[in-house]
Amino acid sequence: MNVPEHPGNASRPLTRTPLSEGVRVRVLCAAHGDPLAAAELAAVLGERQRAGLEPLPADLVGAVPGLLRSRRPEVRSLAPATRRLLLIAAADQHPYATRAYQRAVAAARLDTGPLDDAEAAGLARTTSAGVVFRDPWTRIAAYETASAVDRRETHRLLARVLRGEGEAPRRSWHRAAAALGPSRRLAADLRASAHEARAGGEHALACGLLERAAALTPDPRERPRLLARAAADAWRSGDGDRARRLAAHGDVDGTSGVLALRAENATEAFDALLAAVERSAGARTGTLGAPDAPGASSALGASGASGGPSGQGGRVVAGTPPVVGAVDARGVSPGVLDTAAHGARPAVPGTAARGACPTVPETVARGACPGVADTVAHGACPAVPDAAPHNACLDAVPHRACRDAATHGVRPAVPDAAAHLVARATEAAIYTGDLRRCREAAAVAARLGIAAPGTLGGLTAAFEGRYEDARDLLRAAAGRCGPGGDPTSLIHSSIAALLLGDHTRAASAAVRAAASARALGEPATVPQAMEFRAYAEFWTGRPRSAGAATLEALRQAYATGQDNGACHLQAALAMFAAVTGDEELCRTRAGLARAHALEHGLGLPAALALWALAFLDLSTGRYAAAASRLRALAGFGPGHGHRAVRHLATPHYVEAAVRTGDTRVARRAHADYDRWARVVRSADDLALSARCRALLATGHEAADHYRTALDLHAGGTRDFERARTELLFGGALRRLRRRTEARDRLHSALEAFEYFGAPHCAAEARAELRALGATVRSSAGSPDMAGLLTAQQLTVARMAAEGATNREIAARLVLSPRTIDHHLRGVFTRLGIRSRIELVRLLTPEA
Repeated sequence: MNVPEHPGNASRPLTRTPLSEGVRVRVLCAAHGDPLAAAELAAVLGERQRAGLEPLPADLVGAVPGLLRSRRPEVRSLAPATRRLLLIAAADQHPYATRAYQRAVAAARLDTGPLDDAEAAGLARTTSAGVVFRDPWTRIAAYETASAVDRRETHRLLARVLRGEGEAPRRSWHRAAAALGPSRRLAADLRASAHEARAGGEHALACGLLERAAALTPDPRERPRLLARAAADAWRSGDGDRARRLAAHGDVDGTSGVLALRAENATEAFDALLAAVERSAGARTGTLGAPDAPGASSALGASGASGGPSGQGGRVVAGTPPVVGAVDARGVSPGVLDTAAHGARPAVPGTAARGACPTVPETVARGACPGVADTVAHGACPAVPDAAPHNACLDAVPHRACRDAATHGVRPAVPDAAAHLVARATEAAIYTGDLRRCREAAAVAARLGIAAPGTLGGLTAAFEGRYEDARDLLRAAAGRCGPGGDPTSLIHSSIAALLLGDHTRAASAAVRAAASARALGEPATVPQAMEFRAYAEFWTGRPRSAGAATLEALRQAYATGQDNGACHLQAALAMFAAVTGDEELCRTRAGLARAHALEHGLGLPAALALWALAFLDLSTGRYAAAASRLRALAGFGPGHGHRAVRHLATPHYVEAAVRTGDTRVARRAHADYDRWARVVRSADDLALSARCRALLATGHEAADHYRTALDLHAGGTRDFERARTELLFGGALRRLRRRTEARDRLHSALEAFEYFGAPHCAAEARAELRALGATVRSSAGSPDMAGLLTAQQLTVARMAAEGATNREIAARLVLSPRTIDHHLRGVFTRLGIRSRIELVRLLTPEA
C-alpha cells in the first residue's frame, strides 16, 4: 500500500520520517481507500505516528478538515426533506450497519421522492436495499452537516424501529448516540448489549458499545475497565490503532505489556507483564466478582476463558495436564485476546458514542461528548487470558461457551488475571529466545501455583535439552484440536505439530484456525495462523502458492496493527523468495524483517530472515557465506537469534560446512539434531538426519546413508528437501563413477525443482548433469521468460501486462512504487523491449 505525499506540503521539513509500511496500509484503510485523502492524512501525522510508534488520529475529519470541504456545500444545497432522508441513511449505515432505513422511513411517514434530487446531483442513489452514497466522505458529510438536534432525533427514530430478534445491541447504540448526558441505567444497558454483540462475534460493535458506556457512566472508576475491555474487542475486530488508544486510557493489569508483544518491544513487554503478574497476584483476593460490579476483575481476569471446571482459574489442579499455549510472531499466544470475546460476561461492557468514533473518526459527532473522541481509536490489544484447563479445545470451546452463556444465562469459568499474565510473560521470553527469562517466568508461575501452557512448556523443555519431556508435552498439545474450531487451540496445535515435524497436521490446523477466525469475525487472528502455516510450507514444494497466501496475511497484519506479526511474515516471505530463487526480493524482505526484529527484540523473525539469506547463499553455491551466516545464527543471543530456528536450519548448516571442509562443529550440531529426530520419530527429521550423516561420511558409506534418507523421505511431506537429497545423492554417485544411477537421481531432482519453481536449485542439478556429460534440457514451460526473469520480475511483468499501474502493483505486492519501477526496468532490459505494449505481446501467448 502506498500513500502519495501531500502536494502542498512544501513548508514541512524535507527530512520527515518516512511512513512505515504498516502505517501506509492503515492510513489508506482509514481514508477508505482514497489515495488523495490518504495523502492529506499522512501529511498531518506526527513523527511518532509516521513511524508507527503511536496510533493514528481518532478523529479523521477533525485531523484533516479539508476532506469534507467540497462535500459539505453539495449536501447543504439540497432541500431539507432530501437532507433528512440522507441523514437517516447515513446514521443507519455507519459506524455499524443497522439495516433499519426502510423501517425508519415508514415509521416517520416520510416520502422518499426527494431522494431524486440527491441522485440527480450524483450524491446518492436509491436501491431496493436502501441508499447508496457516492463515496464514504459524502455519507460523512450527510451526517456531519446536520444539526445535533436532528442527529439525536434520527438516532431515536432508528432505536424505536429496531425491535427484532438480535437487534438489541444496535438499538442500544442508537439510544446511546441520542443521549444528552451521563446515565447509569443506559450505561448498564450498553454493557449488556456489548456482551450480546461479543457473543455473536461482532467485536467492533461490542467495542463501540463499551466506549459509549465509558462516556455515559457516572462512575469514573468504571471507565478504565470499560475502555480496557473495549480495547480487547477493538483488537479482535482487527482495529489495532483503536485498541492501542483505548488501552492507553484504560491500562488494567498489564494490558500495555500484552500490546507491546504485538507491535512494540518484546523484551520490554516481558518486564511489564512480569511486573503486572506481581501486582495482580498481590491484589488478588479470590475468585472473580460479579462481572458488572464496580470491583469486578479487569479485562484480563474477567474476559472469559476456555471453559474448564469452575473456580479452577489458572491454578494447577491435581490430575490436570498443563494448558496448551502458543507463541506467535509478536511473542504472544494467539489466545491472548481470544477469551475477551468468547468467555464469561464482560467485566463492564460498554459502547462507543457518536462522538466516540467507533470504527472510523467520521462518526464523531460535532459537539457530542467531546472528551470521548480522544479515547476512541484504532488501538491496542489488552491482555486477555487464555490459559484454560487442558480440555479447553475439546470440551469447552470458548466461542460456544460464550454463546451458551448468552442464551441460557450461564457464565463460563474465568481464570484469574495473574495466570494469564504469567502465560503472556512466558510467551514473551520464548519469542525473544531468552531462555533465562523463560526460567524467570517459570519460577514466578511456580511460586503462584500456575500451570505453564503446554506448547510453551514443550518449547522450554526442548531448549533445556529435556527432549523426552518436550515430546510428550508437544504431542499432548498437538492432539488437542478436536471439534469446535476454536482458533486459539488450532494455532497451538499447529505450533506443536511444527516442532514435532508433522507438517501436514501443522498446515491443516493453521488453515482451520484462519477459517474459524474469519467465520467468528476475528480478523486479527488470521495473520497469526498464517505465520505458522508458512513454516509448514517452506519445503513442501508449494513455495509460490504458499508465498501468495503469506503475502495476503502480511497485508492483514499491517492493516490490523500487528507490525511484529508483519515482521515475522516478511521473514517467511524472504524464505519463499530464497526457495524460488528471487535473490533481490529475498534480500529486501530479509533486510526489512531483521531491521524491525532487532529494534524490537524479536529473536524468531530475526533468525528466520538470516536463515533465508543463508539458504539463498547455499542454493547459489556461496557455501562459505551460508556457513558463516548459520554459524552466526548459532551464536546470536536473545532478541537476535532463536534456538528453534537454529535447530531447524541444522541440515543446511551441515551441508554448507561440509562444502567448506569445516565438519567439526557440523558434527556436534548434527548430533543434537539427530537426538531430537530419534526422540520425536518424525520421518522428515529422520530423513534429514540421515542426509547429514551421508554428508559427513565418504564413499559407499555415504551412499548407503543417502538411500536411507530417501526411504525415510517417502514417509514424509517435505518434497523440496527430498529433491535436495536426490541432488546431493546424485553428486555423490557421480564422484563414485556410478553414472547411470547418478543421472537418474539428478534428472529426478531437476524435474522436481522445475516443478517447484526453484531455478537456483535446478541450475545446481543441471551443472551436475553437465559434469556427467548428459544432455540437459531447458527449463519447463516458457524458457525465455522463466530463464531470463526472477520470480518477482515475472510477477510484476504479468501484472503490468494485465494493465495494472506501478502504484496498483505496489499495493498488491506491499512494495513501494519505486521498487516496482526498478523491477520493470529490469524486465525491459532482460527481455530487450522498450514498452509495455511489447511486454503484452510477449506475455500474451503464455496467457
